Amino acid sequence: MNSGRASFGSHLGVILASAGSAVGLGNIWRFPTEVGRGGGAAFILIYFGFILLLAMPVMLCEFVIGRSARSNAVGAFQKLSPGKPWIAAGIMGVLGGFLVLSFYSVVAGWTLHYTVQSALGQLQGQQTTDLHALSACLGAKASENGLQSTDFAQAFNAFVSNPWQPIIYLAVFLLLTHFVVARGIQHGIERYSKLMMPMLLVIILLLVCFSMTMPGAIEGIRFLLQPSLSEVTPEVILGAMGQAFFSLSVGLGCLVTYSSYFSEETRLVKSAMNVCIIDTLVAVLSGFIIFPTVFSVGIAPDAGPGLVFITLPNVFNLTFSEMPLVGYVFALLFYVLLLLAALTSSISMHEICTAFISEHFQTGRRRAAAVVTFVCLLLGACCSLSFGPWKEITVFGRGFFDLFDFTVTKFLMPLGGLLMTLFVGWYLDRRFVEQQLTNNGALSVRSMRPLLVLIRWVAPIGILVIFLNEIIPLFL
Repeated sequence: MNSGRASFGSHLGVILASAGSAVGLGNIWRFPTEVGRGGGAAFILIYFGFILLLAMPVMLCEFVIGRSARSNAVGAFQKLSPGKPWIAAGIMGVLGGFLVLSFYSVVAGWTLHYTVQSALGQLQGQQTTDLHALSACLGAKASENGLQSTDFAQAFNAFVSNPWQPIIYLAVFLLLTHFVVARGIQHGIERYSKLMMPMLLVIILLLVCFSMTMPGAIEGIRFLLQPSLSEVTPEVILGAMGQAFFSLSVGLGCLVTYSSYFSEETRLVKSAMNVCIIDTLVAVLSGFIIFPTVFSVGIAPDAGPGLVFITLPNVFNLTFSEMPLVGYVFALLFYVLLLLAALTSSISMHEICTAFISEHFQTGRRRAAAVVTFVCLLLGACCSLSFGPWKEITVFGRGFFDLFDFTVTKFLMPLGGLLMTLFVGWYLDRRFVEQQLTNNGALSVRSMRPLLVLIRWVAPIGILVIFLNEIIPLFL
């Protein structure tokens, strides 16, 4: 054990930093979309099951590897399996960290741009120039009421295709991330996690209260809470399985790196359960924001950027057309929420790479963080330009943004998670793993045995199913 290694200063810091790593933009836009496609509450119940059976065991594997090795994602496997090919899992994690931080920061830059626009009141007051497109976007209710709203589709497309503006916001966001990581573990990541995560939860609760007051909100709440078992199909089950896995950002080594800063007294199982609870709570509460909001004007949530940068701004203006101040506050809080979620996740991705460079090349944290920020700025600029001037430049038929996203979500995350479960479940000595999970006997070994079954059998099989479900369609 490296006694001079930095560590989190409190159990609360452990929980909030780890939860911040898991909570991201996907909790707020992908989860409600998957719920909408999967039958509402029925999907949520299936999702809960897979969180416990699949995602939490992988998280525990990362905790065991990180805390026992006290090293970065690559160094941990070098220490625990010297000279063995298991190091590939760590290398994939660091590579994935660079790629995710690069393309994720592009979307986070868009979020920062919309946060600034919200603060300046520039998301209100512009009238649509295409009533047919707006009607298609907002549905029959908007058309019947004769309401007008902002044509955000045109504004969004113009912004993301601009060669310079998105890169400026990308750079600002990366510098915000850099500022936190460069300050270290206790004075950077832990301190700002303790600030940002409570802010994030408070904003979510405020937005839930706002959305509950909207006319027609009860329909969205009913959809969210009333199971529709007739819509549960094998595809929905696979979707819930994948959402559970990807929601917690396991498989890339974020939590290997974070858990290397855990103290020996940190209870891994309890910490993993707390992180899963917070992550799931954020996702479900996001549903209580999204569904009442969009159901209030008679539409269903769509996926990804279209939801948060086109549809919802239109809905904000439409719903609060007679209460512009309320609409201003709602929109501003929503984009601040997105920004905080993006920042907490980007910090963990940055830390994977920073810890590796600092320890592997034996250089200072600030210099290592600067290298990561610079590299990700260059790669992120390529991703951003793939929506504009470099739109025609492709690799394997994909632009840089899509290529990075595809590589991470289809290959690096599931393969990394699979290798980690096999490493902890089958390679490491069982008694060693039990000591880590029980805090050297502080907890009952017998109570840990069901977790070992999940780690050795259930999680690897589940991840393999996710991987095959993602890969096989590519060859059909």
